[in-house]
Amino acid sequence: MTTVSYDDFAKLDLRVAKIIATEPIEGKSRIIKGRIDLGGDDQRDVIIGGAQYYQPDDIVGKTVIVIANLEPKKMAGVESNAMLLAADVDDKPFWLTVTEDVPLGSPIK
Repeated sequence: MTTVSYDDFAKLDLRVAKIIATEPIEGKSRIIKGRIDLGGDDQRDVIIGGAQYYQPDDIVGKTVIVIANLEPKKMAGVESNAMLLAADVDDKPFWLTVTEDVPLGSPIK
């Protein structure tokens, strides 16, 4: 396992977000387009993996943890402006979440 310095880790902006909308991406079976709410007026499009395991509507309303300051990446014609964090079990994502009612946009430290 590669280690990272605390200074490098501290550069990540980890936040609480809610998946507010999803839709399939034509011709793609493993990813879907999502929209997340980070609180305030901060809503972003993201690419969400796991479409082979979940229907788009299955994850709407889920509160998740995201890397909010990841460099945008375009995939399948969609620009992803954050990354949802997930445990990976046999290629199936299990999104990291919180169990309490936490305000959207709250930082993870």
